Amino acid sequence: MAGSGKSKNNPGRARQWLVRGLKIGAAATVAGLLAIVIAVVIAMQSLPDFGSLKSSPNGQMIRVHAADGSVIVSLGPSFGRWLDYDQIPKVMVDAMVSTEDKRFYLHPGVDPVGMARAAWVAIENRGKGRRLQGASTITQQVTRNIFLNNSYSWGRKVREMILAMALERKFTKRQILELYLNKVYFGGGAYGIDAASRKFFGHPATTLALPEAAIIAGLVKAPSSYSPTADAEAARGRAGVVLDLMRENGVISAADVADANVQTVKLAPEPAQNSVRYFTDWALPQLDLLIDEQNEPLEVYTTIDLNMQKAATAAVQANVPSGTQGALVSLDRDGAVRAMVGGLDYVTSNYNRATTATRQPGSAWKIFVYMAALEGGYTPDTGVTDEPVDINGWKPRNSSGRFSGDIDIRTAFAYSINTVAAKLGVEVGFPTVADMARRFGITTPINTHPSMVLGTSDVRLIDMTRAFASIARKGIAVAPYGITKVTTADGRMLYEHKDDTSRVLVAPWVAAGMTDLMQTAVSTGTGKAAQIGRPVAGKTGTTSSNKDGWFLGFSSGITTGVWMGRDDARAVSVLQGGRAPARAFADYMKIAVAKRPVEPFDTEVTLPEWQLEPDDEAYYGNADEGMMVDENGLPVEHPRSDETDEQQDPQLEVDTQDRPQPPRIDQQWIDNVLGRDRQRTPPPSGRPSP
Repeated sequence: MAGSGKSKNNPGRARQWLVRGLKIGAAATVAGLLAIVIAVVIAMQSLPDFGSLKSSPNGQMIRVHAADGSVIVSLGPSFGRWLDYDQIPKVMVDAMVSTEDKRFYLHPGVDPVGMARAAWVAIENRGKGRRLQGASTITQQVTRNIFLNNSYSWGRKVREMILAMALERKFTKRQILELYLNKVYFGGGAYGIDAASRKFFGHPATTLALPEAAIIAGLVKAPSSYSPTADAEAARGRAGVVLDLMRENGVISAADVADANVQTVKLAPEPAQNSVRYFTDWALPQLDLLIDEQNEPLEVYTTIDLNMQKAATAAVQANVPSGTQGALVSLDRDGAVRAMVGGLDYVTSNYNRATTATRQPGSAWKIFVYMAALEGGYTPDTGVTDEPVDINGWKPRNSSGRFSGDIDIRTAFAYSINTVAAKLGVEVGFPTVADMARRFGITTPINTHPSMVLGTSDVRLIDMTRAFASIARKGIAVAPYGITKVTTADGRMLYEHKDDTSRVLVAPWVAAGMTDLMQTAVSTGTGKAAQIGRPVAGKTGTTSSNKDGWFLGFSSGITTGVWMGRDDARAVSVLQGGRAPARAFADYMKIAVAKRPVEPFDTEVTLPEWQLEPDDEAYYGNADEGMMVDENGLPVEHPRSDETDEQQDPQLEVDTQDRPQPPRIDQQWIDNVLGRDRQRTPPPSGRPSP
């Protein structure tokens, strides 16, 4: 009986434990849900507003364009232009949702179905070292990108889920998609669909077509593996999978899939990264002086001509002597840098010898000596004597080892006669030569020792090229520049270059005379190797022991400077300015000016009157018809001789007497005109009255 009663009570006890367990489970569930709700509410209160979430603290994208508009380099994390949800093509939204989170519009930020599926896959692959994958929603990815990191832990996963649900409560689905599509990483440094579209296809994301959207959507899973720049075929293959997912999700039809041929998508070519980087390394730091925009992505449009840059690189590499380096700078007539070569190979050495290195210019410096002489009264035809010179013990020698005797300035410059340059330096003064160099843009220290006339002060290639360009511009200052304009990604203008022609360095006749001299140097003198079949004006330069070789010149509006030498400044026996540098100049300029009209030089020098008139006429002529002034600048009567009076026409004499005489313009006349009654104070004794 007792045993029978005990057995009858067992089912009741089981039910009691079951009910008790259910109650405890329900209470725990309610408590857990309440805890989640509280955590979500607290997280919502800590979330910033939508505008703050849109800002990107990760860096600024800079895209650099060549003169033809093509992109030559992209720097920094690429965030493109922020696109509002309504600006994003529908095919891009559908592609991303179908690929990354097909139940995005149904879940509250966390997808229970996706989590269950991911847990089942994890159970099937237990022991294989694979972690939980495939459970993250788009909202969770946004949370991870903005607030968390990619490290994997259960604690981080719980925080991610709480924040994802808080985002869903605070923002709309459209806002979350807008954040996601503008911030997700697509590889190649591109964050957001606009940056990805510009990098991979060369156009804004607002014009994305279906196959392009499929390629971009397929990158999120593995940006490095599917990046079009790394593996174009893998990217296209992954895009085919995205199109199938879109069809399964019902956002496109089978016909749309058939029409979206991903094989025909044209990918943007990767820009060159070698010699043009010398130019970008020089130009881009100038942005800090031109604009103050630190956050928005920038489009920087530059002066560099890629065809001219290619020709410049080839010319230097083809002519530089073995074991030496070379550099080239080419300026348009307004100072726009069209080509810049800072060395033989940027990858091997990024040291920019065109803008940073300082080397002795040798005889190329003589342009400042001769311009100072021309400005001081010499002309190309002025006679000089090539003879031994001794300046306080310094005795310059000519490279020929002989003296030519009586010659003119033009011949002395064409054949780079050192003794004549030294005599001119003494004549005009070495500080005057230094001042001329400063005027024309030489920024390095300049010594004023006698030997400075032969180029013993270190200079930069870009500064010397600037000086020659200013001569080509008839004495108007030229400032090299590399940036024509800067805009934001949406086209807002931040800076635009303006040409300044207000600074006149020398009179036009001085520049014309200098051009005459340099044209002769190329036609018959030391620079004959620089001839290109059209007018060229230039000057060679070779330093002692052939350590440096230079050629600088201009033709048809393009001014180019070439330097060659060793970085350690050791002698190079075969290096002379009239050889390898001049040949490199010619090879480059033939291509650089090929499409430009031939421009003869204006060397018809119109001299100022003080150079045209003989001294006796200039100082003793009567162009002012006899007017004389006293020491105060006031007119005085011209003394008349008796002979003049006797020869004067009597009628004219009567007319002169009858005509009212002009008043004497003295201090009393000034006081009367100004209406002031001035008491004249007698001068101190011992001093004459005015």
